[in-house]
Amino acid sequence: MKTIHVATTVNGDPVEFVCAPDESLLDALRNRLGLTGAKEGCGTGDCGACSVTLDGRLVCSCLVLGVEAEGASIGTIEGLASGDTLHPLQQSFIDHAALQCGICTPGILVAAKALLDRNPDPTDTELRYWLAGNLCRCTGYDKIIRAVQDAARQMRNA
Repeated sequence: MKTIHVATTVNGDPVEFVCAPDESLLDALRNRLGLTGAKEGCGTGDCGACSVTLDGRLVCSCLVLGVEAEGASIGTIEGLASGDTLHPLQQSFIDHAALQCGICTPGILVAAKALLDRNPDPTDTELRYWLAGNLCRCTGYDKIIRAVQDAARQMRNA
């Protein structure tokens, strides 16, 4: 099968990989680069478990081809923390027990960061609409909303 060379940036680091033309970005991240934080939930873009940013835009990596990452900048959950220091969103999820099984958590954290990068002071309604594409099968939405709002407050006051 034909393969294509892709040069891209992931979490600020230049990387290269080779993938099949029909391989999803999710599979390339997980199987070619060993970045397993993004999860495959539905494989159809309905659950948001595979959320990453592509040139600053929130996308479901299961719906993007790996070859579309050529020359782009990708942000994954692995790039959220700074060394051993958790991102305020990650710490807030722990503090508010805003995760249960954890399948949805990486996608929700990436999505929440994308929102706070655009809108550092979202209302609960804005936050719920933004995260509507990220499903939590454990239905822990109230804790997730509280955790994101608390992190947003901390980030605004930093």
